[in-house]
Amino acid sequence: MQELKTYRMGGSPEAIGRRLGELALPVFGAYMAQSSAWAAVSRWRGSAFAQELRAAAERYFPDQVAEIDAMAAALGWPAHDLFLWNCRGELIHNAPDGCTTLAVRTLEAGLIAHNEDGDPYLRGRCAMVEIEPEGKPGFVSFYYPGSLPGHTFAASHAGIAQAINNVRIREPRAGVPRMILARAVLDAATLADALALLQDTPRASGFHHTVGGTDTAGAVRIYSVEATAQRASMVEVGAPSGHANHLIHAGCENEAQIVTDSSRDRQARLAELLPALGSTSGERPDGADFVRTLQDRAGAGLPIYRDDPHDPDDENTLATACMRVEPRRVTLEVWQDGVRTLGLQVGRG
Repeated sequence: MQELKTYRMGGSPEAIGRRLGELALPVFGAYMAQSSAWAAVSRWRGSAFAQELRAAAERYFPDQVAEIDAMAAALGWPAHDLFLWNCRGELIHNAPDGCTTLAVRTLEAGLIAHNEDGDPYLRGRCAMVEIEPEGKPGFVSFYYPGSLPGHTFAASHAGIAQAINNVRIREPRAGVPRMILARAVLDAATLADALALLQDTPRASGFHHTVGGTDTAGAVRIYSVEATAQRASMVEVGAPSGHANHLIHAGCENEAQIVTDSSRDRQARLAELLPALGSTSGERPDGADFVRTLQDRAGAGLPIYRDDPHDPDDENTLATACMRVEPRRVTLEVWQDGVRTLGLQVGRG
């Protein structure tokens, strides 16, 4: 397996967006041409709801909108079309972005491990990006061509790790699109700031965020956050926990969502495997065990690791990440097709 390439960029939102567009240009046209998701999203052109989403994004996070607009210019796409694509979770309820996440915290460190599941067309066509925006900490993220970085897995130089799981919300509302909010988390200077963004920002639909970092006392904390249009549920992670692609926190029963067979089966399989992953008695979290769990193909239902070209949700595992969260720094490793293709340290610790 060829090493996963990392591309570095920085500066103004416009400079970052242009570079992201240049990276996407060789594959983006063909990717969109085969995408049934884009065919569905594009029907929202000119709609009042799309205009409300853009207005909310411009109000709260204008830098992220400027990145999308500059990316569109580099791709030769209308800015409003690329903005629509970056709102796909709000515009189509069954967007083809999946993922499974595991997390644990011990006395020594935290661990977040994540399968990034997406359009099978993108196997071997994604990259890592290291971005240093002016005046912000900067971060490293897995990058889908043409999508704002941050809605996959990422680690920032402020020592914050984030992994995102798609949740399929049936009743979006006017507010900040979830991909823009996930990207904004990576600009946060502290873990408290990141959690406040997820709590306080008016949200248009929803994601599950696993967020880790260092608190004001210097201790590592990991949180499972279901930040949706109706609520923000934050649960601190201690013992090993797992999350697929539907809401599971207490109180989620009141929010309409789609639960696919794959998501239900993966959540059930996680429940079977989690007890073997250890406790929080102080031992070092074992990243190798977490990665092996995410490569599991057994169980009675649809598998955690997804490589079936006929996957019922049109998703395959594009990469597996393991992020060890220590005081003010994150060690990030990435596997593709069972082979470790990247390892680096992110942060100022």
